[in-house]
Amino acid sequence: MLSRISRLGVRLLREGNLLGSRGSLYQGHVNRHSSPVVTPTVLSLKNILFSTATSGDQDESNQEKEKISVTFVNKDGSEQTISVPVGMSMLEAAHENDIELEGACEGSLACSTCHVIVMDVNYYNKLEDPTDEENDMLDLAFGLTETSRLGCQVIARPELDGMRLALPAATRNFAVDGYVPKPH
Repeated sequence: MLSRISRLGVRLLREGNLLGSRGSLYQGHVNRHSSPVVTPTVLSLKNILFSTATSGDQDESNQEKEKISVTFVNKDGSEQTISVPVGMSMLEAAHENDIELEGACEGSLACSTCHVIVMDVNYYNKLEDPTDEENDMLDLAFGLTETSRLGCQVIARPELDGMRLALPAATRNFAVDGYVPKPH
């Protein structure tokens, strides 16, 4: 998309549509015997049309650099501490680090298989309140507690650094649990 926009900018400059007839941004600064004077307006247009970075890219790169530490307590009691980029869900982080957090609906709020238990109420209180949709799915979760959340809805933020999440002993996946497919 960005290269397409850059090509469009080059085309507009070449055709003179952006600069008007005979480069109106230069008018008054150029005669036949002098070098063109590049005005701030021209520099600004050049930066906008030919830049490969956007302000959104800069924000994303800052977030990618910043990571928090999260400890997952597995069903057997073993612990695994991982670094999670700010902005990433705990479900995604678990999958990237081979932690057994199912996530059957892939984070679309259609199951409760990414149920996690926030082990410290102080961290739980730092989370945004669960939506009605999340609460509906949590009602179906195995081993529901007062600090239960869906991993797909817990998003890494700097204030959550050091959070500990326990994985429940089991999950309820009504589409899969106990279902034996029949061969065709």
